[in-house]
Amino acid sequence: MYGTGILRGMGVTIKHLIDSFVDDLSFLGQRYYSDDSLNVRQGTRGRGVFTVQYPEEKLPVPERFRFIPFLLYEEQEDGSTIDRCTSCGICAKVCPPQCIWIERSSDPDTGRPIPEPTRFFIDIDICMNCGYCAEYCPFDAIKMDHDYELASYDRTEAHIFDKDRLDKPVEYYASICPTDYAAEELARGEQEAKKAARKAAAADKKRMAAEKKAASS
Repeated sequence: MYGTGILRGMGVTIKHLIDSFVDDLSFLGQRYYSDDSLNVRQGTRGRGVFTVQYPEEKLPVPERFRFIPFLLYEEQEDGSTIDRCTSCGICAKVCPPQCIWIERSSDPDTGRPIPEPTRFFIDIDICMNCGYCAEYCPFDAIKMDHDYELASYDRTEAHIFDKDRLDKPVEYYASICPTDYAAEELARGEQEAKKAARKAAAADKKRMAAEKKAASS
């Protein structure tokens, strides 16, 4: 019984070796270091076993892939930017490894808090990529990135991302997660429409009350 299994395993290995060798010869160098190499090797024409030649070649990551979080900002017509983050601190509270630190802005004259972060830090060595921060954020201000090439020779300050390194435009999020972005924008539009309808109804109610009061007087 054991001898038969070994022979079967060797047969599969030899078959993969032959298929890979014949496939390499048939494509004449197109399988490696070319723009469409992954499409060729993963398509219906590809046979055999191959190894992704990283870092020259990189496998595409799925849309729901989660890595280090990043912050979203919206670009205005006048060129200014508005952070979605209001420094509410929910992401820091729900973070299991407690790798998020936030410092809220304040008015220099009155000292009252302003709903925007002055400083925002994430320790990527501690982050476990769970996505809780993005899931619980009520303003869709923090999302999970697809960039996984973050290795460096400095394990101190280089792995503590500040707000400048975390900030990315909404367009970037739309490019890496188009499905989620479209669904979120649809929900956002519906909420804004409901809010506008409630505001219009309140204004009509106030106007009708004023007209009724004027008519009675």
